[in-house]
Amino acid sequence: MSNNSNTFKQSLGLLDGTMLVAGAMIGSGIFIVSADITRNVGSAGWLLLIWVLTGAITLTAALSYGELSGMYPKAGGQYVYLREAYNPLTGFLYGWSFFSVIQTGSIAAVGVAFSKFAAYIFPSLSETNILADVGFIKISAAQIVSIVMIVVLTYINTLGVKEGKMIQTTFTITKIATLVGLVVLGLLFGADKNVWQANWANAFSMKNLSAGGGVTGYMGLAAIGAIAGSMVGSLFSSDSWNNVTFIAGEIKNPKRNIGLSLLLGTLIVTIIYVTVNLVYIAVLPLNEIAFAANDRVAVAASHNIFGNSGTYVIAVMIMISTFGCNNGLILAGARVYYTMAKDGLFFKQAGELNKNAVPAKALWMQCLWASVLCLSGRYGDLLDYVIFVVLIFYILTIIGIFRLRKTQPAIARPYKAFGYPVLPALYVLLASIICVALFVYKPKYTWPGLGIVLLGIPLYFMARKSADPGFKTDLADVAD
Repeated sequence: MSNNSNTFKQSLGLLDGTMLVAGAMIGSGIFIVSADITRNVGSAGWLLLIWVLTGAITLTAALSYGELSGMYPKAGGQYVYLREAYNPLTGFLYGWSFFSVIQTGSIAAVGVAFSKFAAYIFPSLSETNILADVGFIKISAAQIVSIVMIVVLTYINTLGVKEGKMIQTTFTITKIATLVGLVVLGLLFGADKNVWQANWANAFSMKNLSAGGGVTGYMGLAAIGAIAGSMVGSLFSSDSWNNVTFIAGEIKNPKRNIGLSLLLGTLIVTIIYVTVNLVYIAVLPLNEIAFAANDRVAVAASHNIFGNSGTYVIAVMIMISTFGCNNGLILAGARVYYTMAKDGLFFKQAGELNKNAVPAKALWMQCLWASVLCLSGRYGDLLDYVIFVVLIFYILTIIGIFRLRKTQPAIARPYKAFGYPVLPALYVLLASIICVALFVYKPKYTWPGLGIVLLGIPLYFMARKSADPGFKTDLADVAD
């Protein structure tokens, strides 16, 4: 039963916000994507630089978002920032992309990652265990486990934000502790001096590595394309830090705590990601990082550190990591659809709070679509398509800080973007270079993503027309 008189309850403190940032960021990527990065850049120095650059970009964006979170401390986060800085259409295009692919696709991908590593311990949960084959689709045990996980976490989050935060904080602290343990034990007991020295020979000589042992150097601007391509994985592994802004209506003292949560959460994760890669370099020869079986670098490293039990150690770590990550994504995502519904740009029922003061119907809508993506098996392709788009929306949001300082100079800014205007401008420049490089060198990541976003334009006008039959569906009304 819904209770529309309910409002969000401010139940989350600084620790909860920080754990949401860190927990939503740390999924399965850090255990896997360093293999692809190493194949693209071919050296230990560049592997670390890619992660350091990703961390610097993420921190800069997070510190800039602190200003926006202080200005608009309410549910919806980035959707609200884009709507206020530009117009309702820009906000809707983000919200549409967020629901159709970005958040739900991430939930599906993280869910399947959970089930893949659960299959190490329980082989019957494997993707190869096909439970049903109806011709156009095959349903595996892994997909069912993923959907059950998503449904269970969705249900828990409909019980109230306190229930969701308990899971989030507990699992995030646990996975941070296990990652720190992996770093400490890896450097103390798994490091091989000869491997370390060999990996750092010609550490900044960028090259492409192929499975047959081939090495290809880069000429001219091709190196920029290699860096951009390498950052596809690291950027997604570091994404979702902005989820805390979506639940601003439930954060205590949001004008202070959201900005601090963004800083602390992204800083913690950046340090962990860089040090975990130091462990990989200390434990594994470069070729074993690049060509780890199924790209599972952490499994290979853990085997060297813990012996034959290493596979199970990493499997448990990733199950903990992905479970907590998905809880954060599920908890936060529904608040965006809630705010869109309040603006008349999403299903009306998504704009209702239940008796526990959470948008239960929005949670279940998100659950349904994420489950469909799990069954489709295409969530991975969709996520690849929107890498470019995610960066575009981040760029637009940071530019929005400059716009809002001109268009709304009188609005209270309890926290101002760190290093303004230099650092926000630097972020826009670096992210734009990456986008251009992806557009040139990785067109398969860009055109489909743009197509998904542009599909939102007719949907926007349909939604506006439905909410207001007198609305004129032409671009002159976009800013209304």
